[in-house]
Amino acid sequence: MDFLTTIFFLIAFPLLFLSLILFILGIRICAGKSIKNPKYAPVKGTVFNQLLHYSYIYDYQTQITKKLPTFRLLSFGRSEIYTTDSRNIEHILKTNFDKYAKGKYHHENVSDYWGQGIFAVDGDKWRQQRKLASYEFSTRNLRDFSCSVFKRNAAKLVRAVSKLAVSGQVIEFQDMFMKCTMESMFKIGFGIDLNCLDWSSEGTFFIKAFDDANESLALRFVDPIWKLKRYLNIGSEASLKKNIKAVDNFIHNIINTKRKQLAMNPDGNIKDDILSRFLAEGEKNPETITDQYLRDIILSFLFAGKDTSANTLSWFFYVLCKNPLIQEKVAQEVMDITCSKGNDANCDDFITNITEATLDKMHYLHATLTETLRLYPVAPADGRNAQVDDILPDGYKVKKGDDVIYLSYAMGRMTYIWGEDAEIFRPERWLKDGVFQSESPFKFISFHAGPRICLGKEFAYRQMKILAIALIRYFRFKLADDTKDATYRVTFTLHMKGGLHLYAVPRIT
Repeated sequence: MDFLTTIFFLIAFPLLFLSLILFILGIRICAGKSIKNPKYAPVKGTVFNQLLHYSYIYDYQTQITKKLPTFRLLSFGRSEIYTTDSRNIEHILKTNFDKYAKGKYHHENVSDYWGQGIFAVDGDKWRQQRKLASYEFSTRNLRDFSCSVFKRNAAKLVRAVSKLAVSGQVIEFQDMFMKCTMESMFKIGFGIDLNCLDWSSEGTFFIKAFDDANESLALRFVDPIWKLKRYLNIGSEASLKKNIKAVDNFIHNIINTKRKQLAMNPDGNIKDDILSRFLAEGEKNPETITDQYLRDIILSFLFAGKDTSANTLSWFFYVLCKNPLIQEKVAQEVMDITCSKGNDANCDDFITNITEATLDKMHYLHATLTETLRLYPVAPADGRNAQVDDILPDGYKVKKGDDVIYLSYAMGRMTYIWGEDAEIFRPERWLKDGVFQSESPFKFISFHAGPRICLGKEFAYRQMKILAIALIRYFRFKLADDTKDATYRVTFTLHMKGGLHLYAVPRIT
């Protein structure tokens, strides 16, 4: 009897203790949330629901918003309001812009990696960086310089694919796109050729650390014990700490390398790459433009430039393989507008002759890339924190401190936004009499909207078009396994899980 009693208490007490903890957590999460008040968005659970469905979280959110365009998940001290209503999105991103911010919770989650970069800050710090970035992206010098870099790397990519295609082997294109776009960002942003580095080891290691850090950071938003894990240095937080150190070392090495280059050539042209200009400004204002400030700007630039183009191109070629007729329509437009026939064109000459006018005429290509972004947005979810009590256009109240999150991935699949064929990949929805027609940025939210709309939108389209034209001109693409549907890796951007494995077949016309 004593033995059985001991066993009972050994089992009962831990279960009782766990139940007590869960009860206390439940009280903390639910208290003061007006759960049954119809003036607030309906509750569909707590933040723990996201943890349970984490591996397919965007599809989980999609299923809910098909029935409830706006709903709530309860969290500690606040509610998380999720919406696909374009009126609400315009309200928080434009109409009531000053009443919503990234907020303390967001900054707390990302600051030890993103620092004081433009994606992490509000107020004066955001305005200062926005002003600087706006100036840089508006210069003709940057546009011309970036185009030359994109074309040079596109030619390099075509040559690399040609070598692999000859043997008929499967090619992992997501990795190639990541390296190609990262190489472009380094040249444009920092004036550094990654070929000068050990790209096969150091550069590849940096990309992995960069992507893995963003994945660990995204997990914080659904992991209620991430601070404890950080304190104990275990699990995802131990991995994040290691990857942040690797990223920091790499970026600070870039800053030091660029300083040495400028010191060796003080009379050289410093206006081509962005980092050189910031370093020149830093000499005038060393208290503001510190190495840490430069590090944060560099990281934001890489995050925006690499992931936007590389992820979209991965999904773009995936859907072209799933829709071979669309792939051939894009190819035909490329042939017609560039007046290219057969395989007579030299790769370098062909790509060099791609002009702004050429890109502007590619309406079907532009529509196909945009349709890719509609269904596979780079940022599948984003949002703002309410700085005051408010009421959304759909009538639901928002309390100060609540997060309002718009679901870009889910929005692309809503019939009440895009019609009955919302989940069908159809580039023609963007065309009228063969000419591309844009939509409201609060409906097509892939590049954000309002005062914080993406400054690099045209920059990203330019890079994607040049790479797409170059590859489609010389190859047809087939999935290595067309029985499998691609899935995503949950991070801040819609990264394709497991890579994109394709056959590239030389195009003979």
